[in-house]
Amino acid sequence: MKSPLFYAKILLFGEYGIIKDSKGLAIPFNAYRGALKTTDTFDEFSKKSNDNLRKFFTYISNLNSELVSFDLAAFQKDLDNGMYFDSSIPQGYGVGSSGALVASIYDQYAQDKITVLENLTREKLLKLKEIFSLMESFFHGKSSGLDPLNSYLSLPILINSKEHIEPAGIPSQKEGKGAVFLLDSEQIGETEPMVNIFMNKMKNEGFRKMLSEEFAIYTDACIDDFLKGNVTSLFTNVKSLSKIVLKNFKPMIPDAFHKVWKKGIDTNDYYLKLCGSGGGGYILGFTEDYQKAQESLKDYKLELVYRF
Repeated sequence: MKSPLFYAKILLFGEYGIIKDSKGLAIPFNAYRGALKTTDTFDEFSKKSNDNLRKFFTYISNLNSELVSFDLAAFQKDLDNGMYFDSSIPQGYGVGSSGALVASIYDQYAQDKITVLENLTREKLLKLKEIFSLMESFFHGKSSGLDPLNSYLSLPILINSKEHIEPAGIPSQKEGKGAVFLLDSEQIGETEPMVNIFMNKMKNEGFRKMLSEEFAIYTDACIDDFLKGNVTSLFTNVKSLSKIVLKNFKPMIPDAFHKVWKKGIDTNDYYLKLCGSGGGGYILGFTEDYQKAQESLKDYKLELVYRF
């Protein structure tokens, strides 16, 4: 079968905040990608993927929604012909492995699908997000639908609120010293337990106050700075955000990285923030001097995302 590629995504800003309706900014990350394929002879990877797709097929078959319907006969036939999701996107790393899979299935089997070539009005974007939220909930228990949307459109997406999302133009990369990078924690993170911890914290009035009065304000400022190319202001705000996350989101930061996180703030060599729900996977880093950050983090695997 001939299926298009769908890319990983990075939520630059807005993790957890978007659950509570603050801003978010997600960008496609084309270093990792996935596509539906078929094989005559299963290896361990493709067999496991086919088994998982069958579970997803059952879930989709039982979706009782007027939002979307699928060509289930074609889906079933392809599964029987050895379909699997061939993906280089690491799972449990906060870069949207399930999002790319959901985008692939929607693209291949949704009936009357909204295509990326048509005029994407706000209503169409919100409908897509709602469909993807429904589909991706199979993987996480609760999904915003944002990861599949980003993967499907392959465009940066600005989340102003739950009801207001739009494609965003981000400044083109420069050959400067500054960078956004991924730091590999070498641990798998699971979304659902992390979201549950967050929801329990939300019962605390002090935590809710911090989220609306500090976390959301600095997140929104970072997004504005990034989109406008205000690099100096961006790093001031990212540092503040990094401090807030270290203080208030400790359970989402792997224990081995608490000191590494604080070292960045103390030295100004780099600033770390959560990439996705945390608990493992990638940690997102911002630095005004990528070479200095590389030296400071020489014991860890880094991956470049964007240059300033």
